Amino acid sequence: MGGTRRVWERIGFADQEGIFITVLNAVPQISGHKNIECVVGDACNMPQYRDREFDIVFSNSVIEHVGEEVRIKQMADEVRRIGKNYYVQTPNYYFPLEPHFIFPFFQFLPISVRASLLQRFDLAFVRRKPVRAEAEAEVRSINLLTGRQVKRLFPRAHIVQERVFGMTKSFQAYEFGAGH
Repeated sequence: MGGTRRVWERIGFADQEGIFITVLNAVPQISGHKNIECVVGDACNMPQYRDREFDIVFSNSVIEHVGEEVRIKQMADEVRRIGKNYYVQTPNYYFPLEPHFIFPFFQFLPISVRASLLQRFDLAFVRRKPVRAEAEAEVRSINLLTGRQVKRLFPRAHIVQERVFGMTKSFQAYEFGAGH
């Protein structure tokens, strides 16, 4: 869920026999590989896929981008529904350096302050948005999760805390061989 074909190229899975990859994203992409299908879709609502249709659902830093809490829960429900196994990674809300804007403690600032900063400056991977409504929409589009939220969304998962300098940078929730 999310990502691009390039991830699978780097890993070495592109054009590999016996492996078929479906890349679901909100924007159209071109595959260029016989074993990678790129589809446009909503990770929070995938009626086109049957329960347990995929051997594994892989999602890296996507769930925090799908919207408010209700949509985050919908995505988690879909991950668990369509996958026999899954791996979901997401940044930690409490890590001091916000990973999208690369700005210390950015996520703790009021939305109005974050939007004002984004109106005035490029912040790492996010270009300056001079129009207030666009800046605010961008800031609201990223909802970092806490460990407690990840555990609640994936109650049967094994949760790994990825650490940097002794602090939890992100969470990896996975469930393999669940037989659900």
